Amino acid sequence: MNVVKILAVLLIIAGLSGLVYGRFSYTKETQEAKIGPLELSVNETQTVYIPVWAGVGAIVAGAGILLFASKKR
Repeated sequence: MNVVKILAVLLIIAGLSGLVYGRFSYTKETQEAKIGPLELSVNETQTVYIPVWAGVGAIVAGAGILLFASKKR
């Protein structure tokens, strides 16, 4: 399997994951204040929503690349 086909399969998997899960969260630590030896930091949870069109677009692009790569040979 060459690199182009692997990329196409990864795009399809990423698109399917985006459609199934729809979002992911991560925690970001920010430093709010530093007064002498005292530090105040805050953990913020950020959520990123994946649009449906992005998941569908990744699947279509991956399938197109996979079909184009197979027809080329």
